[in-house]
Amino acid sequence: MIRLKTTRLFIVFTIICSAIQMNAQSNDVKRLQRAIFIFNFAEQVSWKNAPDDQFTIGVLGNDNTITDLKNLAKKRKIKNKPVHIKHFSAIRDVKNVQLVFVKQRYNFDINYLLKKIANHNTLVVTEGYSYNSSMINIINVNNSFAYELNEKLLSRENFRIASTLKKFAITSSDKWKQLYQTTEKELIKAEEKKTEQKELIENKEEQIQSQQKTITVQEKELTVKNDSIHVQTQAIEKLFDENEFQKKKYEEKLLIEKELEKRIQHQFESIKKQKENIKSINSEIETQQKKLNQQAEEIIVKENILKEKDHKLNTQKTINYLLIAVIAFALLVSFLIYRSYAAVKRYNKELALKNDKIYKQSIQLESKNKELEQFAHITSHDLKEPLASIFSFANELEENHKTQLDDDGAHYVSFITRASKRGLQFIDALLAYFKLGTSDIPNTEINCSELVTDITTDLSGLISRNNATVNFSKLPIVNASAIELRLLFQNLINNAIKFKKSDTNPIVSITAQKIRENNNQSKYWQFSVADNGIGIADHNKEKIFVIFKRLHSKEQYEGTGIGLAYCKKIVESLGGKIWFDSKEGEGTTFHFILPA
Repeated sequence: MIRLKTTRLFIVFTIICSAIQMNAQSNDVKRLQRAIFIFNFAEQVSWKNAPDDQFTIGVLGNDNTITDLKNLAKKRKIKNKPVHIKHFSAIRDVKNVQLVFVKQRYNFDINYLLKKIANHNTLVVTEGYSYNSSMINIINVNNSFAYELNEKLLSRENFRIASTLKKFAITSSDKWKQLYQTTEKELIKAEEKKTEQKELIENKEEQIQSQQKTITVQEKELTVKNDSIHVQTQAIEKLFDENEFQKKKYEEKLLIEKELEKRIQHQFESIKKQKENIKSINSEIETQQKKLNQQAEEIIVKENILKEKDHKLNTQKTINYLLIAVIAFALLVSFLIYRSYAAVKRYNKELALKNDKIYKQSIQLESKNKELEQFAHITSHDLKEPLASIFSFANELEENHKTQLDDDGAHYVSFITRASKRGLQFIDALLAYFKLGTSDIPNTEINCSELVTDITTDLSGLISRNNATVNFSKLPIVNASAIELRLLFQNLINNAIKFKKSDTNPIVSITAQKIRENNNQSKYWQFSVADNGIGIADHNKEKIFVIFKRLHSKEQYEGTGIGLAYCKKIVESLGGKIWFDSKEGEGTTFHFILPA
């Protein structure tokens, strides 16, 4: 029974596969024909402004025509240009193509498509749409295609058509309808053929079922006949055993035996035929089963071979990728090492040159420093002494002999006294400026809050005379020379009070905050000293740190003009820098930074 069912399923499967294979082959041929038709249309239509690099075909909808066109584009060109296939899901996306293909089955509005591509030099090829609705429209005819041309639409878009394309086109709507009806008939015939094949399959199944029932009935008949023979045999034995059977005539016995022999012979022949039929059917079933088992084994073997090959390929790919990665890494490391070596070599060479240059500059600087020290000594000894004598004699004349001089003489003596005194102050200031940064006294930690407090105490007279206010919050501790840092703050506070506006009480504010310099590597303290004084004009901002450079007359503001030059040299000697922000008439803020 199981073998009969297997045979029946195999027969049905074979018939279905044959039908599917024939249908698939027919579909493949038609798909290739459709792609060839589209390529031929493109070859036989002339574009006014065709691109030079490639020819682009667009397909509307998810249709397998995209695959067919791509496969054909690998083997064939259009107008000697490579062909590029694009897919569009909606009409609004259609652009930058020379030809667009669409089937009616996707229900795209052909009128909207024609409006979208108007004046864009795009050819529209459709399939299955109504007559004269597109530029080129295709219809299925039997196992091929026919087409019709809408010359009006083609002319409106400035397309020129080859005569061969016109020759084989459908020229009337009646012929189009006739072909359409013919196609419908072919479809009906195909459906009828499909129905007949289905009925044939069902009849085969019924035949198999009928044969199975016949075999079952024959098996039952054999069983009944065997039982009957067994009963007859028992009856004969019973007759022989009985005494009455011995009394019968010899002829009757002979006749009975012959009759029984005939019946038995006939039954044996019938049973033999049925056994041969069953044996033949079983043999066929076994043969089919062997074929099926053999095919299954072959499929398993092939699957194992494919799996083994895939595994080997994957392993080989992995090894190749690893080798490529290792080689690339080795090349990269080698390149980096070489570049690092070259850079180090170049930097060492540059460093040696710079060190040599610095060494030469240091020798020159040392020589100049010695010359400067000698100049300072000469200034302090040879220049200061005559000025001191002039100041001493002029002061003596002014104090003790003033009554002996007339007005002009007294005026000249007073002028000489002031000038010599100012000269001595300039010399002292200059000597002090040169000595800045040359002291052998090491730097110490200085509390800036305490230092500013001491300075404000020392300047209390100046502060009270000018009604000034000096504000400062908690200032940091820095590493510096106490004398130089005191001079720095004292000069800045003194200037902030001295250069005040006539109608405003001076207010000085001192603050500090921690910042980073040199690409966020070094930490510094940034100090700010702000005032509300007269400010600095823009044209004077470049002169502010020049030694002995006065911006105002000595009658307006006293001083030597060296105070801010002191500040700049002190800050730079401590490894910092100084600058300022100022607006004339609104005040000035001096900023300087020191290493934290």
